[in-house]
Order: sequence, then structure tokens, then C-alpha cells
Amino acid sequence: MAGVYGSVAAAVAVAVVMVAAMVSSLPCGVEAKTTIDPCSGSDSCSALLGYTLYADMKVSEVAALFLADPEALLAANALDFAAPGAAHRILPMGLFIRVPTRCACADGVRKSVSVRYAARPADTLATVADGVFAGLASADQIRNANALASADPDAPLDPGQKLVIPLPCVCFNSSDNNLPAVYLSYVVQVGDTVPVIAASYETTVTDIMNVNAMGSPVAAPGDILAIPLPACTSTFPKSASDHGLIVANGTYALTAGNCVQCSCGPGNLNLYCTPASLTGSCPSMQCSNSNVLLGNVSTRATSAGCNVSSCSYGGFVNGTITTSLSTGLQSRCPGPHQFPTLTEPPTTVNHDSTFLPPLSAPGPAEAGGAIPPPSSPSLQGGSFTLPKVSTANGPAGSVSEAPRMSKPHQILSSFIFCLLLYSQILIAMWL
Repeated sequence: MAGVYGSVAAAVAVAVVMVAAMVSSLPCGVEAKTTIDPCSGSDSCSALLGYTLYADMKVSEVAALFLADPEALLAANALDFAAPGAAHRILPMGLFIRVPTRCACADGVRKSVSVRYAARPADTLATVADGVFAGLASADQIRNANALASADPDAPLDPGQKLVIPLPCVCFNSSDNNLPAVYLSYVVQVGDTVPVIAASYETTVTDIMNVNAMGSPVAAPGDILAIPLPACTSTFPKSASDHGLIVANGTYALTAGNCVQCSCGPGNLNLYCTPASLTGSCPSMQCSNSNVLLGNVSTRATSAGCNVSSCSYGGFVNGTITTSLSTGLQSRCPGPHQFPTLTEPPTTVNHDSTFLPPLSAPGPAEAGGAIPPPSSPSLQGGSFTLPKVSTANGPAGSVSEAPRMSKPHQILSSFIFCLLLYSQILIAMWL
């Protein structure tokens, strides 16, 4: 019997060695694909980066890494941004979050070029690209952006060396299938498939293929896909510092020096802005010639219907919060406005599922009515969910390529090594 088991173990060992030899012969320089959005001029637009934390990090640390505002980072993920000490909450390693960014036009394509990273001891281009920035930028892209001479991605960087980190983003005129949308740059993970990604964001395979100019519904680990998310757009004038503000459905955005919070959904895709409770020094938010404050709605029932007056946000212009008062007669008085649910920052990550549950698509709802205090959107604890909703069909982008992350290759090699070690143990036991 021992001879039989020994023969089997030896055969396993031989097979593992053969597979290992085959894997080691695979090209490591396979190109990762990134959807690009050609552009011209110097304008910028709002976009989202899909980022997976490489370690436990404070909200403020994640925000500093991407030059983002901590509260704005929380708002973009529908996390409670008004809670005391929210910026110092610790987020767990492996958590997937959305990072708001300004998508500039550089070298004829859309990209985020504002992030700077100071190298730490033992950092290499590979660890910065694949580890710190979770595959959002490749080692080659970082090297080219900084005109570095060394072609070795594993060569140590000088501690303190400042690096420009080019990050992928697209805008496609902030629309998808002629509907407002904000685009999320998503790094494909090991085990992902396009149908699974599409289902998790409540979109279609066809839409993802069209947006990303894909010839087939196949994406490899390390590819970066542009995912359209339904959003609420603004009509602020170009003179406003927050011109072009767009908010993904089910989330929030902060503007006007964090004096105003704007939300999208869940009932419809109409932007709704109210005072934020993050700072004690803000310009006036009262609509002129009225006693109605920003975001408030006054109603008065009459025999003819309901007289409705509302104060809406019109942008942040030269340090002034502009507002507009609208009045009208409606058939009935509107009910309270429904805000997107805020959750507490998570402390653990559920690894049983690659994706988090999406919100249902927006449906008809009534706006207006009594407005809760700014910090009163319903707050829930427990498991962490990100809203993931979308539309179908969209603009076609083009694709660029960069050396793919070597993580899948490393994982497979480690697995083979473990199999080889196990086979050797079997041989020692039975021979």
C-alpha cells in the first residue's frame, strides 16, 4: 500500500513540477487594458476611482493619498460624514471604496494627474503601483509620468522621492445612453467576469462592452473598466466653483466649502441640496425676499390645491451661496423628501462576496415637504453596502494598454509551490 501511495505522490509531484514549468514560461508582460476618453482643452470633470485598501487606514489617510477631502470621501460612499471624529475612523484592509476625483485633460486623454506620492523605504514602482494604489496605475505608467530611467519595476526607490501618480478616469460628457452618469474606474480582480461585474452594478454586459470598446465580454485581472453609474447633475453657471457638480445615485457630495450637502436619489435622479452641519461659518442660505432657507419647502393647502414654495441651491459663486425661490400650485401637498441612507464606516470586510449589494434603480417619488435637519438622513449600522446602480448602453471609449499586474501570476505560483510541498510530505510519509 505504501508503494502505491508513494507512486501516486511521486506522480503528483511530477505533474506539479510540469505545471510549474509551464507557468514559469508564461509571459509576465501581458498588457492590461484601460479605457481612455479622448479630450481637448483644459476643462475637468467629476469621476470616481474604485480603490481597495491595501492596509487598515484612517479615513484621513486614504483621503490624503488621493488629495481628497475626508468628508467628501465619506459622502461619496454614503458613509456618515457628519459624525464626530469621522475623519479619524479606521477603515479595514480589503475594503472597496469610491474615491471622488477631478478628471483632467492631459496629453489628449482624460486622467487624474493631481496625486503625488512620497516613496517610503523599500518602495519600488511595482509595490507602489500594485500595492499602494491597488493597480489603478501600472509601474510603467508611473515611470513614464516621472521620466524615470530605470526599467526595473522592482528596483528600490529613493525614500522621500516624489512621484506623480497618473490615475485612470473617464467622463464621456457625464452621460450614458443620453442619461446623466458618473463613471467609476474599476480594476478587474482575479475571479471577476464581465457578467458578474455587470450584475453587481445593475447594468448590462452590452453596456459595459460599448462603454469600454470591448470586442468580446472578456476582461482579465488588472484591466480597468469604466462603469457608468446613474447620477444627478447640476445646472450651476460656469462662474460657480462647483460648476458641473454630479452626484452618483444613492450618495452625497459636499460643496460650498462643506457648507452645502447635495444628495441624489433614492427615489429619483433630481439633485437635492441642503445645509451641511460640518462648519460653523457659512454664508447666508436664505432665499431672498422670503423666510425660506436652502432645501426647505413650505406648503399651504387651499381649496384649489397646495401652494408650494421651495428654496433651491444655485451654485457657489465668489464665496456666495446662490439660491433661487420657486413657487407654484400643485394638486396636493408633497410629502417629506427621502434622503439616501447613511451608514457607519465599516470595521470589517465581508469576504464571502466579491461585490456589495446594490440599491434598486430609482423610481417615481415626490420631492419637497418638511425637510429633516441636515444631519438627519437615516443612519444605519451593521454590514457595509455601497449603492451600485446603472443604465443600459452608453458611449464607446477606446483602450490603452500597460503591463499587467503580476498578482495573478504570483498567486498561481504560490499555489503550485504549496502543492509541491504537500506532495513531498506525502512521499516522506508513505515511502
